[in-house]
Amino acid sequence: MQSPVIHRVTALDLMLRNRPWPFADARRAEIDAHFAAQQRAKPSLWNGRVLLGRDPVFAGGRLSANYFETDFASFLAWRDWGFPDGEIFNGFGMGALLANDGAFVLGEMGQHTANPGRIYFPSGTPDLNDIKQDSVDIAGSVMRELEEETGLSAADCRADADWYCVYTGPALAMIRILRVDMPGEALRQQLEANLARQHDPELVAIHLVRSRADLGAAMPRFVTAFIEAQLAA
Repeated sequence: MQSPVIHRVTALDLMLRNRPWPFADARRAEIDAHFAAQQRAKPSLWNGRVLLGRDPVFAGGRLSANYFETDFASFLAWRDWGFPDGEIFNGFGMGALLANDGAFVLGEMGQHTANPGRIYFPSGTPDLNDIKQDSVDIAGSVMRELEEETGLSAADCRADADWYCVYTGPALAMIRILRVDMPGEALRQQLEANLARQHDPELVAIHLVRSRADLGAAMPRFVTAFIEAQLAA
């Protein structure tokens, strides 16, 4: 994985261009065995359909890329085996919750999820729900994941116009700041109350980041790189 590079863009042109994935076809038996083992350890894992990206281009204040559909088992194996197909990336949206006192608000994933203990902004690999005609709607994906994970809706925040695309090679995090008119501690308490009402929440804790001292090893590098750049600005 390369060092994070941050591109600030005003538009996302993400087209659905389905095609075969040679990695998934050639290693089908291994992939199925790997997923079966993961599912035995975490029965809540589901082999649904997800969207992965290729051919990213940053130009003229825009990100352009193509997406294709595959199964979650193939994505999981590709991730767990060290990203053997270097032409593919996991391109997902993130809603960077920002309280009105300058605190960023992140969630900690539960042990039953595919990313146990990881701390980051509401997000998720795009899936079939994020397809609009022949394009991938990352803005819609961000708001969907925000509501599913935290209980907040679009009415509870104000989205900035620009996107911060943090590219590491295998991952491309498209981060949009979501401003909430509430202090960080109050927002944390509200989100914790929302989680307590969920039957099987993905998140188990809410974390505030006000300075570099609040960053930790459980946060992916694309998250800490984004926050460091925001704090420096």
